[in-house]
Order: sequence, then C-alpha cells, then structure tokens
Amino acid sequence: MVFVLDRHKHPLMPCSEKRARLLLSRRQAVIHRFEPFTIRLKHRSTQASQLQPVVLKLDPGSKTTGIALVREEVTEAGRFHHALHLAHLEHRGEQVHQSLVQRKGYRRRRRAANLRYRAPRFLNRRRAPGWLPPSFQSRVDNVLHWSQRYQRLAPLRRIEVEEVKFDTQLVQNPSISGCEYQRGTLAGWEVRSYLLEKWQRRCAYCSAENVPLQVEHIQAKANGGTDRVSNLCLACEPCNLAKGTQDIRVFLAGKPERLARLLAQAKAPLKDAAAVNTTRWALYDRLKQEGYPLESGSGGLTKYNRTQRGLPKAHWIDAACVGRSTPARLQLAGVVPLLITATGHGSRQQCNVNELGFPCSKPKGAKKVKGFQTGDLVRATVTSGTKQGVYVGRVLVRTSGSFDIRTKGGRVEGISHRFCTPVHRSDGYHYLYGVRYEPDPSQTASIGTRHSSPG
Repeated sequence: MVFVLDRHKHPLMPCSEKRARLLLSRRQAVIHRFEPFTIRLKHRSTQASQLQPVVLKLDPGSKTTGIALVREEVTEAGRFHHALHLAHLEHRGEQVHQSLVQRKGYRRRRRAANLRYRAPRFLNRRRAPGWLPPSFQSRVDNVLHWSQRYQRLAPLRRIEVEEVKFDTQLVQNPSISGCEYQRGTLAGWEVRSYLLEKWQRRCAYCSAENVPLQVEHIQAKANGGTDRVSNLCLACEPCNLAKGTQDIRVFLAGKPERLARLLAQAKAPLKDAAAVNTTRWALYDRLKQEGYPLESGSGGLTKYNRTQRGLPKAHWIDAACVGRSTPARLQLAGVVPLLITATGHGSRQQCNVNELGFPCSKPKGAKKVKGFQTGDLVRATVTSGTKQGVYVGRVLVRTSGSFDIRTKGGRVEGISHRFCTPVHRSDGYHYLYGVRYEPDPSQTASIGTRHSSPG
C-alpha cells in the first residue's frame, strides 16, 4: 500500500499501487516521500468521518522490531484485520556499544601516555531519572521515531505493543494465584519462544531443522537437573529418546566439538532478554505520551496468536499478531515488507585514527557539500565521458565536488555533483524490500531481500 496525504499534509487512508500511479499520471498528486513511498493530493482535504480505523502494532526486540499497520474491519462474518503495511526495523545498539568502547579506549590511552586529554567531568554529573545506556536508548528512540512517523502518514486510532511480562492471565482471571499461573492457556510459551531463538530452531544434538522439536534437559531431572533455562535445549524426538537420562558428556563422547559448543551455548548470557526487559517500560511510557489508546500483550500471547493462525515466524508477522484484540481472521497476503536498518547520522569523531589511537587524517570538513551529504539517495545522469550512463544509489561526498555513488552493481567513483539529483535525503536509515508474502500451507514462507528502487 502507498501512504496518502491531503493537500494540508494530513494523513488519509493508504491506497493501492495502481491507484497511486493513476493519481500521479493524472497530475492529481505529487510524490511527498520515497521511503516509505508517500504521495500528497493536490486538492482533497481530510474528513475524519471517511477514515477507517488503523492500528499500529509493535513487536520490540533487542536487535530487531516488527511493525505492522492494520485496518480494522467489521462485517457480518465477524471482525478481522487487513494488513496495510509491514516493516522490519533493525537496531544499531551493538554498533553504538562498540563506538563507546572504542572512545573509552582512546581516552584511556591518552591518560596512560600522560598526554592532553578531556578534563574529567564525571564527578559533577548526575544521571537523569529514567536514564538508559546509549545502546538501549537508541532502540527506544528508533521505535519511537517510527511510531511518530506513522502517525504523520496514517490515520491511527490505537497503538498495540508487546510487553514481555504483561500479566494477561490476571486480566482474564482476577482471582488467579500461586501455581495456577503455570497452568493457563499460555503455560510454557514464553520459555519455548526463548529456546527457539537461542538454539536457532534446530536440534542441539544433530542440527536437524524443520522437524518437531522437544524441550530437553541437558542434565536429566533424574540425575538432579533443574528447569532453569540454562539447563534446557531443543532436541528432535530420536535424539531425545537416544539420550534418555545419560550424562551429556557420555552421550556426545564421540563428538567433542559439538559437546563444547553445546555447553558454551547453554551458558550464553541473557543480554538480549536483559535489553528487552530494560527498555520495555521506557518505551511503554514514551508511547503513552503520544496520546493514543495503548494496549499491551505478552510475547507468549503473540506466539500463541501466530501459531493458532498457522503463520510462519517473522518479526513483521509477529507484529501483526501482537495484542489480545487480534481477531481470528488476519489478512496478510500480498503485502511486501519494508526492511529498515538504522545507520545513524554519521560520526562526531573529528578525525580518523589508526589501530593505536593516533590521528591519521585531517579534521573532517563540512557535512554538506554542494547541497549533498553522505548517505543521500541520488540519481546521477552522466551525459558525457567514460562514465556515461544513469546511476542510482547512496552518495559519498567529497569537498572537491567529485562524489562516489554506491549502486546495486558496485561503487562508481568520480561523479561530479553537477550530474546528481537528490531522490531521498539521508534520514539515518537504510531501506530494502522483502519478498511479497503469499501464504502456502505446504511450505514455510521465506524472507529474502532485494534492493529498493526509487518510485
């Protein structure tokens, strides 16, 4: 679907690609934005009575976040959701963390070498209430930025977000207590979801994929094993039966490499789970300030909704299944997911350094050169010379005005700014498109990528 704005830049209901092409060809609309593709009508204004309810659904994660815009429709057959837009947002939290570690190393080296360095200011600094580490804050900011962007592109009525530890059983049964929590409809779904991600959806003993998997105790309970997550893995039925109550070192005595890898992976830190738990309430509070009705649902409920509808695993599909209000009928066929990668807005480092931390380049120049900055999507039409042709891609600017363009076929050097026309200004994100989703009961849908093309 294509996002549509009226002449005052107020959001209207998205339209099909065919209708958008007709409006553009008849000069009744103009292109407002390329990613995500948005058009603006020249004459029509917004009438709230003609707009249908649109729900923004978010599935936040440590590394990626699923986003879904669905239209609610009520018919005689019941209520169902029709997906208008699906997106997969990849965060850069690890990149932010590595940059901070690198900066810390540079400053430490200067102090150890007794060189000029920044004066210590940590003794007179206090962290504001609700402070988060920069790597965590970037995840919250990315999700919040896109929720605000969709508010400007679609007539939202409600926001639904996945909260990992939201107590849905207490909502459904106010008198629930004690061990009854482990016996509800969603019993065990949270742990199973985590194990599937941790062990890459394959058997820990034979690496079998696309087979029914069972929760396996690495150290059998008969030998004193516990139900802690660090003692659980996934195994296919033949491996589970073959192992029985044997010690894992006896069972994998002939496979020392697999044994070492399994024991290391079993004790892997829960840093991704910690990141989600740390940021979930910060994101919830920030979304609550947007002024829209906000609904929460647990991760186990999301997986339950997806499994009951027979949908494959994908972050953008999980986003469409978030929340208790997800109806039994969910229309996703024909939607092409937008794959978004957070890239940031450049580095504030004044100059490049070598592996020892010494400066090895001149100070950076102006960020914009001839009206362009690194990361802009441009179309270069070269009319003469050895590089004659049309090139579309991300630009790498130089103060001389001779730019490089990263195209689908590779990097093209020495393109003058005179031949470049801006297509999409750099906004800190990189865009690709996935494969159109077509449900197939006999096969699991696969998600590939292809380079996006302007327009």
